[in-house]
Amino acid sequence: MPLSPPKCARQKVHVRQISVEGYRREDGMLELDACLTDTKEIDYPLASGVRKAGDPVHQMRVRVTLDADFTIVDAEACSDWVPYVGGCDTIGPDYQRLVGLNLVRGFRRIVGEMFADVRGCSHLTELLSSLPTAAIQTFATFRRDNEDSAEKPFQLDRCHALDCSGETVRLYYPKWYRAAPRQE
Repeated sequence: MPLSPPKCARQKVHVRQISVEGYRREDGMLELDACLTDTKEIDYPLASGVRKAGDPVHQMRVRVTLDADFTIVDAEACSDWVPYVGGCDTIGPDYQRLVGLNLVRGFRRIVGEMFADVRGCSHLTELLSSLPTAAIQTFATFRRDNEDSAEKPFQLDRCHALDCSGETVRLYYPKWYRAAPRQE
């Protein structure tokens, strides 16, 4: 069901685009290339000068290389467009600290702590929050999502629709369905 129509006339002034592309490398590892881009529909005055309409205010990129367990084995970050050249674009190397983190075991919380406030770039750190689910989708490309296995499928109990006591799991993953406890 789509969003309802706007309640009054409006003018678009800002666009944030986040994209994450997943790749399988020839060595079996996976890579995620992520990009966050902010643009304005009108000229935008900054302390550092006017950014013309359509030119990025921010364009940040992150690449992480993952092993089969979702552990980051390599990472890099860069800032192609920033409002404060010589400031914003110097933090990228700090994101090498992502190496060793696991994308599906507390990643968002750990990243939030590691790069909070002035210890990181708020835009790069926000971009990283898209990586766990993008990694899962990238790995899922090579697996049938309900294959018969002794292990519970990874995606179950990780979102509302895939609650093991819900109708979706009863229909599509019956082996893993469990009835919800009765409320008295």
